Order: sequence, then structure tokens, then C-alpha cells
Amino acid sequence: MGKFVTKKGKDGQFYFNLKADNGQVILSSEGYTTTNARDNGIESVRTNASNDGRFERSTSSNGKPYFTLKASNGQVIGKSELYESEAGRDNGIESVKKNAPAATVIEE
Repeated sequence: MGKFVTKKGKDGQFYFNLKADNGQVILSSEGYTTTNARDNGIESVRTNASNDGRFERSTSSNGKPYFTLKASNGQVIGKSELYESEAGRDNGIESVKKNAPAATVIEE
């Protein structure tokens, strides 16, 4: 089972990373101004992760695939790392779908 690891950044904003069982970060949040907003972001990931249509598959300027997860209002709620292949990116999406719904929350 995955876990959401939360932390406060040096910029004073609040962040979370969704980590898979092996400890690898599979989704990173944007910065939030409050812990309440961050927690709502975590709930939004849980809610939207099962909907494949919420994942936007993209390619970075240097040609590496990545994905974003969007809420129903179109706002980005998480972004992946850059992958070496589209297959790696697609595996990352499947990992988010599998891990997010039941992931625990841990404060770092």
C-alpha cells in the first residue's frame, strides 16, 4: 500500500508526495498555502486517481514522457517525474491508480 508523505517546504508552503510500496515517488503536489488545502489535495488525488480520463499524458521539452493528474475542474493536483519511456510513464499512472485510494498519510 502506498503512502502520502507530507512536508512543509522552505518557501512556507505545504506539499505531499505519493510514494509506492518501494518508496519511489510516483506523484508530487503543487504547493499549498495551508495544511487544510493540502489535505483537500490529497483527497482529490484519492478521488480522481481511479478515473483514467483525469490523467494527462505529456512529453517534456527534452522529449521525456510524464503525466499530470487533474481534478474535475481541470486544476492540476499532481505531477509525475520524467520517465525514460512512454511505457514507464504508463506504469507510473497505473501505480497511482493502485496506490492512491487507500494510501495512508505520514507527516515528514
